[in-house]
Amino acid sequence: MLVYIANTEKTINKIIGELKRFIAYEIVKRLEKLSRFDLLNVLGESVTQHERRKKKKHNVFRPSEDIKEIMTEKFIRQKLNYMHKNPVSGKWKLVENYLDYIHSSARFYELGEEGVFHVYHYQEINNPAECPPQ
Repeated sequence: MLVYIANTEKTINKIIGELKRFIAYEIVKRLEKLSRFDLLNVLGESVTQHERRKKKKHNVFRPSEDIKEIMTEKFIRQKLNYMHKNPVSGKWKLVENYLDYIHSSARFYELGEEGVFHVYHYQEINNPAECPPQ
């Protein structure tokens, strides 16, 4: 995920933590709705006794601190290319053509077409006033 943060009191770690928490709740809710207790059990296996005492039932994400600050145009393009090509990599193989992965911004960057999510071109972020909140 590529994130731009401007004029906020929150750190990137706090923002990512809140996002992961929201996504985790949504994943668990959907798995419960689908009665996928097999997957819920897997997500519950890594919860520690300490976390259980705090009423935590599932670990959806592994702990990760892989946040990198983007300092150059070359770096941002390299990261976008990696993200866009990842769904077709041997590990994932989610689609045959990376432009067909609906959760990617690849079609936006390559063809100028909006996908499922609204995307701001990273070059627009140089003037955040042009990007109204959604």
